[in-house]
Amino acid sequence: MTPAGSIGAGVLSRRTVLKGMAAGGALLAAGPAGRALAASGRSIRTAGSRPYPHIPAGTDTLPAIEHIVVLMMENHTYDSYFGMLPQGDGFAVVKGRPVNANRDASGQVVRVTHASTTCQNGNHVSQSWDASHRCWDGGRMDGFARTNRGSMTYWTGDDIPFLWSLASNFTVCDRYFSSVMAQTYPNRRFLMAGSAFGQVGDPFPSPGDKPPRPAGTPSTIFDLFNRYDISWKDYFADLPTVGLFPYVLEQNPGNVVPVASFFADCAAGTLPQFSLVDPESFEGSEENPQDITVGQSYVARVVNAVMSGPKWGSTLLVFTYDEGGGYYDHVAPPVAVRPDGIRPEASITYGDLYSRYGFRVPTVVVSPWSRPGAVSSTVYDHTSILKTVETKWNLPALSARDANANDLLGCLDLVSKPLAIAPALAPAPAPTGVVSCLAANPTGPLP
Repeated sequence: MTPAGSIGAGVLSRRTVLKGMAAGGALLAAGPAGRALAASGRSIRTAGSRPYPHIPAGTDTLPAIEHIVVLMMENHTYDSYFGMLPQGDGFAVVKGRPVNANRDASGQVVRVTHASTTCQNGNHVSQSWDASHRCWDGGRMDGFARTNRGSMTYWTGDDIPFLWSLASNFTVCDRYFSSVMAQTYPNRRFLMAGSAFGQVGDPFPSPGDKPPRPAGTPSTIFDLFNRYDISWKDYFADLPTVGLFPYVLEQNPGNVVPVASFFADCAAGTLPQFSLVDPESFEGSEENPQDITVGQSYVARVVNAVMSGPKWGSTLLVFTYDEGGGYYDHVAPPVAVRPDGIRPEASITYGDLYSRYGFRVPTVVVSPWSRPGAVSSTVYDHTSILKTVETKWNLPALSARDANANDLLGCLDLVSKPLAIAPALAPAPAPTGVVSCLAANPTGPLP
């Protein structure tokens, strides 16, 4: 279901981001994706390389974009939310109904089914390393029904009208993958540092934990922001994402602020150059077994605050999800460049040494320069956000993964006149609340 006006991989022909030095050892460490890059005539780049090596690091190469905002929600695949979206690569549809299916543990065919409620009650889904790889099943994408009860569920524009309106008015990415087939914390580490550093689950970090990188080497994007005087904040409701790297939280207390400050900064036109916006984790992140209307209402507040603020004309907002949450998706994650030499801390790796992306997640690039109603089918993951930031300020890559990632600028039309007035989006339905969902599913999600 890809429209004629979609954006394909052809936008990459104008870029220079994949030019650079490559050594045989780096290619071996990068895995199949690195060797594929070399075979295509494009050399693999290494950690520390800059998008524009002949100009100083910290140079602003995109002054029209003054603010980058990242809103990352939780635990849904592209198909679970956008499988029935009129544009993009969603379900195979026959006579108006999707026909995608898996077999469950008993061998019965289970087709994808429209959810009967916005509560995720009864959906016992797991996005653990093992469960995710069993769902993937070597790329066959046929293990969801036998691994996760309720995983073959999807929602439509009647359930999530604001999100569908967002996708229809801006550029939706139908090849945006999570960074790793695992849970929240490893994927959010990729967002901030270009690597999970061995993590495959969600253990809470210990105070003083710091990524195992050489002394003097920046560990996260926030270290680079501080080094090059780029302003930033993590706006949080209850759990700040930067807390996954406790040293960042400890060293930058003034940069981690309640989300109420985000709405105030939007209205006052005082957003920093980079903003990370976190949802409330218990009711408002959309994780199973929450009522997804609560999270959708939060997304609407954040997006509308940006669009109605005085800095809308110079802002790029990336709306995405950290990982798939155990829900079905039909597109097999492709191979990826290994970020570094650190292996995942898993008893069974399934041949995945951080050398394959995770499942697709719903992603929309929101900006006055975004292409209305278009689809980008370029391969992205969370390190594409890093690469976009690195391209704007010519920053050195944190790992081989973000060094070789595609930035998100192909989702924009930076030549035409930007959209001065933000479009009117469909309202988010009034949230019904998480209490009724928990009552219907008291055990919550699987670990």
